[in-house]
Amino acid sequence: MIPEPRFNGHLVIQQRVLPRYRVPFFERLAADCARLTVMAGMPRPQEAIVPAQALDRADWLHLKNRHIAGGAFYLLAQPDLIPSLESLSPNVLVLEANPRYLTNWRAQTWAKAAGIPVLGWGLGAEAAGWATSAMWRLFLRGFDGMIAYSSRGTRAYQRFGVPADRVVLALNAAGPPPRAPASPRTGSVGRLRVLYVGRLQRRKRIDTLLQACSTMAGTTAVTIVGDGPERAALESLASTVLPEVHFTGHLEGPRLEEAFSDADLFVLPGTGGLAVQQAMAHGLAVVVGEGDGTSDDLVRPENGWRTSPGDAQHLAEIIKQAAGDRGRLAAMGAASYRIVSEEVNLDTMAQAFVKAITYAVGGG
Repeated sequence: MIPEPRFNGHLVIQQRVLPRYRVPFFERLAADCARLTVMAGMPRPQEAIVPAQALDRADWLHLKNRHIAGGAFYLLAQPDLIPSLESLSPNVLVLEANPRYLTNWRAQTWAKAAGIPVLGWGLGAEAAGWATSAMWRLFLRGFDGMIAYSSRGTRAYQRFGVPADRVVLALNAAGPPPRAPASPRTGSVGRLRVLYVGRLQRRKRIDTLLQACSTMAGTTAVTIVGDGPERAALESLASTVLPEVHFTGHLEGPRLEEAFSDADLFVLPGTGGLAVQQAMAHGLAVVVGEGDGTSDDLVRPENGWRTSPGDAQHLAEIIKQAAGDRGRLAAMGAASYRIVSEEVNLDTMAQAFVKAITYAVGGG
């Protein structure tokens, strides 16, 4: 058996923040590195981000985040980034690929001067005009290679001048390969059991799901798992358009597993949310809102549908299709399970990272 690739050096990864959902990936990646240090600060109080508490296999060096302005004008500085890098002496540095992070430009220069390979990791590059396009090209030129979350991100980096052989695709994953086969789904009868799991916040567009299902009164049973700032507003909306919806609040462990097992279809109507991979690991067909490109590789015609966030009519049409062919729905769930078992999981993501790192140091 050919052993999995391993990086026998000190890898340092800079992040703006360290969300709790990212901890399993860093723990998995640490198993493939002699040493891993994650450098990250804390989110702003108004952000709906649950920060990590600790890392076990990896080190976490806490940075101070200095947030400048907001919205389209948001900038970030991490004033202790360079001094921390000097104390760590990494063999490879991975920076979050966002030109709004001012000290990352300095970190690129520092790494080059120190002879340390530096990689960028991100969603891709977008520009609204020639000025931002030039900025992106200059920023990306400072990396020895790129690690992209998605195929869309890979293509974007290439459009901004990064050679194809310097971009590695590490599909964004939330969990390990499923340890046991999903419960067989033979096509249930009766109401279509629709599930949402995630934070209850505006960008998730849960209101769209409620409005879509309200057009099919009596044919769907909707369960909303999670909590957040929009819960009261969503419960108020549901009382008007879909009184039978069930809000469970935040669930973990066996109760969350039970929610996935009891569902027929998982719907993530807005942007963001790695719970879709949990749903796929439970053998569910999925519906996701078009977002940053990470869903493009995950959700395909064989296992689900993509919809525009906020388009209740299109979402209603999709749910009607799902309800009308339960056999097809079960087959799509089986395809979901195969995708997260073989293609999109923490193992494949970590292996892609190691491939990018070894290439950067001249080993690939």
